[in-house]
Amino acid sequence: MVGAVLIGVLVLVVAGCGCVVWADRGGPPWTRVVAALTVRTGEALRSALRSRRRRNTNSGSGD
Repeated sequence: MVGAVLIGVLVLVVAGCGCVVWADRGGPPWTRVVAALTVRTGEALRSALRSRRRRNTNSGSGD
């Protein structure tokens, strides 16, 4: 079950990246929508990981 979910996520990531490239080269309007969603999702994940790292660094034991 976990493998199927990971494969599904991988397919979505690859398709999103493909739409980003296609939209950059002048693809149809729907590719621009998918590309924008892909970029925003990536930025949100990156921001969440950065804030998580900051919280872990600040909440250290201080040794």
